[in-house]
Parts: sequence; structure tokens; C-alpha cells
Amino acid sequence: MAIIETEATLHEAHRDNHTHRDVSGGWLRPAVFGAMDGLVSNLALMAGVAGGSVAPRIIVITGLAGLAAGAFSMAAGEYTSVASQRELVEAELDVERRELRKHPKDEERELAELYQARGVAPVLAREVARQLSKDPEQALEIHAREELGIDPGDLPSPTVAAVSSFGSFALGAFLPVLPYLLGATALWPAVLLALLGLFACGAIVAKVTARSWWYSGFRQLALGGAAAGVTYVLGSLFGTAVG
Repeated sequence: MAIIETEATLHEAHRDNHTHRDVSGGWLRPAVFGAMDGLVSNLALMAGVAGGSVAPRIIVITGLAGLAAGAFSMAAGEYTSVASQRELVEAELDVERRELRKHPKDEERELAELYQARGVAPVLAREVARQLSKDPEQALEIHAREELGIDPGDLPSPTVAAVSSFGSFALGAFLPVLPYLLGATALWPAVLLALLGLFACGAIVAKVTARSWWYSGFRQLALGGAAAGVTYVLGSLFGTAVG
């Protein structure tokens, strides 16, 4: 009885510790990229304008315009990109579906050869392929995974990607504008808040990657700070030249 309880405990421990995060969904990449891009691009844009020694009101208008334009651009780009990718995958699935319908035995033999190439005994590989090929939809799923490396039931959603990208970009781009809306007249509060936001985003991303939170946070902070610094210098040079 003790052995059975121990085995059950080990099974539960394995099940609890062997779950995986969603790495194929359509929301994480656009959300992360959108937030980073919103922070970096709007901070850089506002820093470049501020470098030209303009009034705070102009910086606010620039920041809000950059937020709106960037958010809609990101959403449209993500929707088009993911939709095109999904349509390409669906076209390939249609090709595979026709092949399974027209040449079922050839596809079954092809599946058996794939398993043999992975070390399964020939007789067993043929039997597994035969049983899996009985259900056309299951056969399509297996062939799609083996030959195309995709899961037909888990394709990314263009709408989810677009909404995630829009919302995260707008949130990230809003951070540099916020200090000005609260009455700030200098650039440094916007820079400080944006850099803190970049560090926080990098640290959060580290939760779903193998990187440490401090490395990921400082990396994003350094990249965003460099972009803002370069555009501020360029803005100062342009402002001097125009003036």
C-alpha cells in the first residue's frame, strides 16, 4: 500500500511539475513587442522633439499623435501578418487533405517511414500508421505536425494578435506622455518613467523565458535609453540647424 501511495504521489508530482506554458498562442509576442515598441518609439520621438527646445504642449501633442499612429499601425501590421501566415498554413493543410483523400495508401506509407526514421521498428511503424490513418482528421493532424511542424487546431488568431498589439503599444506609449499630462515641464520625468517601464517589461518577460529578471530588465532599459539619447541629440542638432 505504501508503494502504491508513493507511486501515486510521484505521478502527481510529475504531473504538477511537467506542465508547459503556452508558446504557440497568438497574444504573447505581439503584446510584448507592442509594449516595448510603444515605450521605446514614443520616448525616442518625444525626446527628439524635446531636443529641439519646443514648448511642453508640442511635446504632449507629439506623444499623443505617436501613440495613436503607432497603435493603429502595429494593430494593422500584426493582423495582416498573422492573417497571411494563417492563410498560408491553411492552404498547405488543404494540399495535405487532398493528398490524403486521393492517395491514402501512399500517405500511410509515408507516415510509417517517418516513424521508422525515428527509430520505430518497421512492423510496429506500419501498424501505428495504419491505425492513425483510419480517421482522416486525425491523419491530417499527424501529417501536419510531422511534415509541416504545425498543429491545425492551434493556429494563431489575427484578431487576438491585433488587439494585443494595439493595447500593449498604447499602454507603453502612454507612459512617457503621462508626466506631461500631470504638469511636468521637463523631459526627465518622462524619461525616468519610461525607463522604469522598460525595466519592468523586461523583468516580466523574463518570467516566461530562461533569462534572469535583472538581465532582461536592464537590457530593455539600455536599449530604450540609447534610442532616446540618440534621438535627443539629433533633435538638438536639427533644432540648432533650423534655428
